[in-house]
Amino acid sequence: MAFPDLRVIVDKAPKAFADLPPPDAIFVGGGGPEVIAAALEALPPGRRLVVNAVTLESQAAMIALHGSHGGELMQIQLAKAGALGGYTGWEPARPQLQWRFEKPS
Repeated sequence: MAFPDLRVIVDKAPKAFADLPPPDAIFVGGGGPEVIAAALEALPPGRRLVVNAVTLESQAAMIALHGSHGGELMQIQLAKAGALGGYTGWEPARPQLQWRFEKPS
């Protein structure tokens, strides 16, 4: 599947939002509560914000925003197979909390 209009910006938030046109969607993959707040502020009405967080501070911010704005919370847990003695067992990764939100029009 091709996305000819996709533009990926790799920069530090929230300063990265300053010179950009209004986004169609924002994905936040880290950075703390201040980045989540800046992304929510930069998000135009009718557009989607998706935030993944592993730190308790960012997860607490997401839970508070979910409480005040709605959206959907999902916990994602992954594990990979690894050696465990002479056997194989699961090595868990840090669980992520994901908040998906569409700003009302």
